[in-house]
Amino acid sequence: MNQPQVTETSDITYCRSDFPALHQEVNGHPLVYLDSAASGQQPASVIDAVARYQREDHANVHRGVHTLSHRATELYEGARDKLCDFINAASRAEIVLTSGTTESINLVAQSYCRPILQAGDQVLITWLEHHSNIVPWQLVCEQTGAELLVAPINDRGEVELNELRKLMTERVKLLGIGHVSNALGSINPLHEIIADARKLGITVLVDGAQGMPHMNVDVQALDCDFYAFSGHKMFGPTGTGVLWGREALLEAMPPYKGGGDMILEVNFDNTVFNELPYKFEAGTPNISGTIGLGAAVDYLQSVGMPNIHEHEKALHRYMVGKLEAMDGLRLIGTAKNQASVQSFMLNDIHPHDLGTILDHQGVAVRTGHHCAMPVMQRFGIPGTVRASLGLYNNASDVDQLVTALEKARQVFA
Repeated sequence: MNQPQVTETSDITYCRSDFPALHQEVNGHPLVYLDSAASGQQPASVIDAVARYQREDHANVHRGVHTLSHRATELYEGARDKLCDFINAASRAEIVLTSGTTESINLVAQSYCRPILQAGDQVLITWLEHHSNIVPWQLVCEQTGAELLVAPINDRGEVELNELRKLMTERVKLLGIGHVSNALGSINPLHEIIADARKLGITVLVDGAQGMPHMNVDVQALDCDFYAFSGHKMFGPTGTGVLWGREALLEAMPPYKGGGDMILEVNFDNTVFNELPYKFEAGTPNISGTIGLGAAVDYLQSVGMPNIHEHEKALHRYMVGKLEAMDGLRLIGTAKNQASVQSFMLNDIHPHDLGTILDHQGVAVRTGHHCAMPVMQRFGIPGTVRASLGLYNNASDVDQLVTALEKARQVFA
C-alpha cells in the first residue's frame, strides 16, 4: 500500500516557532497539540499585546479623559476596526463584541427572535450543531411557543440538503447553521443554503466558531444575516468573540443586557440606549482580551488565510490517509468537504481511555461528545477521539499521533 504523502501548496511551517506553548515536553515527550478545535494556542504577538496593555495602558475604556483611558480606548476600538476589515463587514457598527460564539447566539435568540416569534412560527437547525447552536433556540421556542425543527444528516456527516429544503417554509423565521462541524469537520455549503433561505425570507445565523480560524470569511459575500465567532478558536484570548449582524437588523433589536456604556441617558422614567454597536455591550468589557483578539487578527492576516487553508487542507488529507491505513480504526465523519477536524474510534477502546494513553505520550486530543451529543446519537456511539489541526501543525505531528495510537493498541490488546 502506498503511504500517504503531504503535498502542501503553501509552506507556513515557519509559523510553529511563533507559538511558545508548543515548545515544551508533556510526560517526557515533545508536545503534539491536536486540540485546536477546542482552543487554539496563542502566538507570542498576541501574548505580548495583552501583556503590554496590562503593563502600560490598563484603564477603563470610553469613560476617561486621562491618557491611559485614551490609550486603552484606542487599542480596544482599533481591534473592532481590524475585525470589521477581517470579515468585510459593511460598517464597524455591525461588529458587536461579546464573550464568544455562545453569547453571540444567545443575543440573537433573545434580542432578535424572542420579540418576533409566536406560536406557529418555527426555528430551523441541523443535527450537526454544537450545543451552543441548539440550546438557545430551545429556550426561545419554550418562551414564545415556537417550534424547533431539525434537519437530518447522512452517514458521512453531511446535512441532507433536500430534507433541509423541505423544512424551509414561510413559517421558519430563523435558520441557525454551523459553518463547520466542530465534531466532524463537515463544511456546510453555506452559499447554496443561504440562497435557498433568502428566497423564502428566512433570516440566517451562521455559527462560525470553527470556520473563522481555517478559511477566509466574507460576510457580505456569504449574504447571511448574522455570523458569530470566538476569539480563542482563532488564536486569541478566551472570553472574546464577535456577533456580526446586518446593521438594519441590529438597529431594530432591543438590548440583550442593561448596564453601563450601553446607554446615552438614564432616569427613573425611561432610558435612552446608546448607538450601535454599544447598545449591546453593557458593562466593562474584556479590554485586554479584545486587544489580544485584534493582535490575533493581525497575525492571521500576516500569514494569509488562503495560505492557512491550503496548508491545513493538505495536512488533513495526510492525516486521514494515515488513519485510514490503521487496522481497527473507524473514521467518524467522512464528508466530501471537510476542514481540519477528524473524529475516530479505535477498536472497542473507550475514547477517554484512548485519550489518556495518548496524553501519556505527549499527544493532546479531545475525547467525548464534543458538545455535540446529537451527532454522537446519530452514529450510535458515546463519543469519539477528535484530532484537530491548526496552522502550526505539521506532518510530524500526524506521524506521532499514529505512533501513539499503535502503542495504545498494544496496551489494550
